[in-house]
Amino acid sequence: MKSGTSQIRSTDRAREAPVGRWIGEDPHSGTGFRAETMGDVTMQPEARSWRMEAVQAHPLAELLECPAETGNLLNGAARCFDFAAGDIVFRQSETCQGLYVVVSGQFQRRAERMEARLTLSPARTGDLVELAAALGDGRHTYAMSALTAGSVLLLPMEALSQAFQNYPVLRMRLLEELAREVSRAYNACCQNRTARARRRGTEASLA
Repeated sequence: MKSGTSQIRSTDRAREAPVGRWIGEDPHSGTGFRAETMGDVTMQPEARSWRMEAVQAHPLAELLECPAETGNLLNGAARCFDFAAGDIVFRQSETCQGLYVVVSGQFQRRAERMEARLTLSPARTGDLVELAAALGDGRHTYAMSALTAGSVLLLPMEALSQAFQNYPVLRMRLLEELAREVSRAYNACCQNRTARARRRGTEASLA
């Protein structure tokens, strides 16, 4: 990462996490060829493409960019944990310990809503995890477990709170990313709903 940003070094397990410019991938990039109907509004492919670009995940280095003093605070507090396949990283409704960054491996996220269990999109290398919990009421909104062996970096809540006091822009930037994350989830739900409606229409026409 460039000078003046949080480089996020590991201080746990006698091992350092990779230092560099981590960029989260946007799993929902790409556009369709048909217009989508949302309520009474028909969204053309061009409008949908612009909307998706507006909510794409921002690079992690950009999100955590801050003055050197604040970056050193986060670097010094960061801890890296290793997980084997099947290990639980955290459980839903537990107290959130801070922000998590996936260093390696693939992790599964599941949430329980109204007696239903939902499987959310997996967390992959470079993903920033649990913005909602860290910036909200401090309780995990879903559970995360390791699908493969991997490592996760933790930025503890105490260090984050101090960093937010020293540099309020950091909190605002993360809140904006949380809003984009919610928009991406909403768009994905709309696409899935449209796809299911098309399948039902196709099956009905073939019956």
